[in-house]
Amino acid sequence: MAVPTFVDRVILSVSAGRGGNGVASVHREKFKPLGGPDGGNGGPGGSVVLRVDPDVTTLLDYHHSPRRKAEHGGHGAGDRRNGSHGADLVLPVPAGTVVKHRNGEVIADLVGPGTELVVAQGGRGGLGNAALASKSRKAPGFALLGEPGDELEVVLELKVVADVGLVGFPSAGKSSLIASISRARPKIADYPFTTLVPNLGVVTAGETIFTVADVPGLIEGAAEGRGLGHDFLRHIERCAALVHVLDTATLEPGRNPVDDLDVIEAELSRYGGLDDRPRLVALNKVDVPDGRGIAELVVEELRERGLRVFEISAVSGEGTRELIYAMAEIVTEARHAKASEIPARIVVRPKAVDDDGFTIKRTGAGWRVRGPKPERWVRQTDFSNDEAVGYLADRLNRLGVEAKLVALGAEEGDAVLIGPTDNSVVFDFRPGIDAGAENLSRRGEDDRFHEERPAAARRREIQEHLGDRAEGETRADVARRIDQPDVYGPTSYEIGSEEDPDLKPATDDDAWLEDDPGE
Repeated sequence: MAVPTFVDRVILSVSAGRGGNGVASVHREKFKPLGGPDGGNGGPGGSVVLRVDPDVTTLLDYHHSPRRKAEHGGHGAGDRRNGSHGADLVLPVPAGTVVKHRNGEVIADLVGPGTELVVAQGGRGGLGNAALASKSRKAPGFALLGEPGDELEVVLELKVVADVGLVGFPSAGKSSLIASISRARPKIADYPFTTLVPNLGVVTAGETIFTVADVPGLIEGAAEGRGLGHDFLRHIERCAALVHVLDTATLEPGRNPVDDLDVIEAELSRYGGLDDRPRLVALNKVDVPDGRGIAELVVEELRERGLRVFEISAVSGEGTRELIYAMAEIVTEARHAKASEIPARIVVRPKAVDDDGFTIKRTGAGWRVRGPKPERWVRQTDFSNDEAVGYLADRLNRLGVEAKLVALGAEEGDAVLIGPTDNSVVFDFRPGIDAGAENLSRRGEDDRFHEERPAAARRREIQEHLGDRAEGETRADVARRIDQPDVYGPTSYEIGSEEDPDLKPATDDDAWLEDDPGE
């Protein structure tokens, strides 16, 4: 099997990196076992980027390795440490690469060094519980998962960026002509279809420098797939001018330059999009006696059609200088016209104010919810965590999904599907129960942070009574007085004051002293 050296069409499978997961973490240190949420965010996944590289001239690398993946993002960690960003995967492509979907829809046309296209966007990193904390939800006990990156197949088609395209029948001398007027050295032989890949040559005409593309030979029916030309007709779409290279010394019976021109023009017309390009005609091989005679017979007929005709010899160089300057003249005019064009205006249209961002449709399987936000939120949810599921329910409620389901007639227990048909998540509809102005319990909250620890309650109680302590009363006195107010009095007092226990009248407990038989 022959190993290709030039590839101008490949199907590339790209996968962007997945975003890292956020983490649910609680800050802990001495005397502070529940210091608040401090889980970091996951890092975003790497994207797949196509970048035009002037040093790349073929798509051969992607023919051998058609699957490319970017790096995943790192997971978050405690102490508010975010995960690392996944590295972008930059794929160099030649200038003139057209990126399409498999259905033929054009995504982008990459022309110009450094032009970039993010063909697959990396997934977002999930938020940690520190980022999810808010005034109303101070202690989330969950985190969000990272989103998967884009995965798709794209078609890369190379359309050679050249100023002038040489077209003609096989063995008409196109490769010889490009070798004569530039430093390109294509393969040249005396049999048809010698050129199997487009050749590019750089031509200098005075102060004008331009490129010429030698397109593999066309034959009748090329636009429908005959011969080799149908694979390479795309390479002349960008050319400012076309040069018909006509063979005046062909040995095939029944062929002549005029008929060859008509056949090639018919194929270009069937291919479409090239009728507005200026044409030049090069009657080649006039160095052969029969060739010069045939050229003299047809030159006037071609000029009557309004074509500029040049009698040339790619071998001896006769007439090639005049042809080069005629090419340069057309290229210069095309460049000036292009420079004076007004650039296309990009119009940004905001969403309509009544666009709620999701749709709900009743199907045989249940109520199907579609929309970027609900589907993204589902991908971010850890369904093994009840708090995370509650947080998802709150988000959907705030977006208006529950209200719209109720308005459409959904009843408790109905199946609700979020996402596409082949990858959806199914819920049982349980609308939120309101008590006054707020829910009975907030979903997605870590109750551990709201439990009253005994030590904290004790300190708070003592602190509240410190303002009423007597002079000289210590914190320990206050604590004992709170626990047993009838037993413990102040441990420090002024002798002779009302607080002196020796001056207090006898109680029932002291009555036995009056009848002490020992006195």
